[in-house]
Amino acid sequence: MRLRAILASAAALVAVAACHRPNADEHISHMSAGDMASPAVTPAGQGNPALPASNNAAAARLAASPRHAEWVKIAWEPGSSDSLMAWVVYPSTSNARTPVVVVVHEIFGLSTWVRGVADQVAADGFIAIAPDLISRVRGGPSTTELSGDSARKLIAGVNTTERNKGIIASARYAMSQPSAAQRYAVIGYCWGGSTVWAHAVNGGTAGYSGGVAFYGTPYMNGKEPNADSLAKITKPVMLLSGSVDQRIGAAMPAIDSTMKALGKSYVGINYPGAIHGFLRAQNDPKAQRDEAEEQANLAAAKDAWPRTLDFLRRNLK
Repeated sequence: MRLRAILASAAALVAVAACHRPNADEHISHMSAGDMASPAVTPAGQGNPALPASNNAAAARLAASPRHAEWVKIAWEPGSSDSLMAWVVYPSTSNARTPVVVVVHEIFGLSTWVRGVADQVAADGFIAIAPDLISRVRGGPSTTELSGDSARKLIAGVNTTERNKGIIASARYAMSQPSAAQRYAVIGYCWGGSTVWAHAVNGGTAGYSGGVAFYGTPYMNGKEPNADSLAKITKPVMLLSGSVDQRIGAAMPAIDSTMKALGKSYVGINYPGAIHGFLRAQNDPKAQRDEAEEQANLAAAKDAWPRTLDFLRRNLK
């Protein structure tokens, strides 16, 4: 038991380290827009309504949202004394039963931006639930948003087993609602993208239908994906990344070939000129302007989000 615990902790640290490789300024690049008081991307401050809000536009988008949203506390598993906090957003729809999408946050925790993504998922017709998977290690469920640095320090304490439990608990809660269909998919970003892969390998729970990983990789053995773990995947997976993220870009050919050799339902797209975190960044102005990068991020977002919706609609129908 002690050995297993040590190995689990080591795996969690490796996962976090993978998000902090030295030439991977990747996270800083997609946080910087929000850390500066940059102007919002439109006069109304809400960005392109067909896309999730960018980092700068997320707060205004949430404040103006007409959709019903609420914080809920959910037990990690039946009988557990620990609970996690989650943000749930309901669509305006006449459908009798609506599928569920679990939105998994970045290494920065459950931020305003991630809640904005959940709002867009609901705007596009799904019940969205975004769990705070660091609820336990931060001392218990809370609606207080942690700083990115604080969340990064805590997230090493959240191993793969706990991530899967949190997603399953969130999916079951959302699917238990009277208006919900008994089907769910998972989308995630950065650390959450890797979590999407882990959930696909784990197989989820009843109703699991596939996942979209934004700039996150599966288990890797050096430069190669762990084929034994990928062999366990039974549902479709899509990986969307940006070519400026050299770490993930270098891994994608091997991931593509392994998934193809295993006969899995998989699509991988690496957007030219886009950074790690392009969906959050979009064309928010950087402190040192790089208009080519900003436009590449926005172009990637404009292609990636419709692809994500198509994936969800096909696999959750």
